[in-house]
Amino acid sequence: MSIADEQKAISYLANINYFRLSAYLYPLLKYPKEDHLYKDSATFDMALDMYRFDRKLRILLFNEIEKIEVAIRSTMCNLITDVLSDVFWMTDSNNFNNPAIFTKRLAIIKSEMEKTNEEFIIHFQNKYADSYPPAWMIAEIVPFGVLCSTFNNLKSKSTQKRVVGYFGLSVPVFASWIVSLVNLRNLCGHHNRTWNKEIPLIPAPLKNPVFPWIDSSTTDMKRIYYRICIIKYLLFTVSPNNTFTEKLKSLLAQYPTIDSKAMGFPANWQTEPLWQ
Repeated sequence: MSIADEQKAISYLANINYFRLSAYLYPLLKYPKEDHLYKDSATFDMALDMYRFDRKLRILLFNEIEKIEVAIRSTMCNLITDVLSDVFWMTDSNNFNNPAIFTKRLAIIKSEMEKTNEEFIIHFQNKYADSYPPAWMIAEIVPFGVLCSTFNNLKSKSTQKRVVGYFGLSVPVFASWIVSLVNLRNLCGHHNRTWNKEIPLIPAPLKNPVFPWIDSSTTDMKRIYYRICIIKYLLFTVSPNNTFTEKLKSLLAQYPTIDSKAMGFPANWQTEPLWQ
């Protein structure tokens, strides 16, 4: 491998860690990879470019997922409270199918209430005699996964459809996509390699899109591109005037040597309806 500045390379290895950076050295190896011989054109700067690109991609995706998560928390609580006419629906066992799941989730809610420092929870506990606060307060302190499993356990299917319909989805697709986004958020949050990773957890295909979509039959659902498309689709509702497309194109343009095919991007991705 060509290393233009050895002292600079040593500094990067000391601060990044070789085993983290090795994931970005791997694409530069000749076949068979097990021989650990680099391609003739391989340079240390190429690996750094992949590392920098991946870092910026994670930041971009994490920021957009945050918008989606916040919107789902709010929409879920507001719509369900409205449909059921019950501000305490989240802590009422009559609203749920599986008593065991409900009991576990209630224990988590209680635990989060005991350890939180959020002023609105403390104010509620000091002022009211109710055992639990309204759903919209609970939704702000419980983990996102707990909120989603609570939603999945709802007895009223019509209520579930009302919520997911807001995002232009069916209940099964919504449930699958949220799990995939939580998984992606965790990858981003823990600084894991993302850009060319093959992710075993496959999101459900969207068969009847309400908003512009892609030809998922020709898309590798294990690659990051499909999850990027999921984010873009949800942003039609969450943030209609978003600049996600422009940010994504700009990032790809900054790193022209990045192999977008390894991310699952089809050659004509920019012409698909989702990105118009």
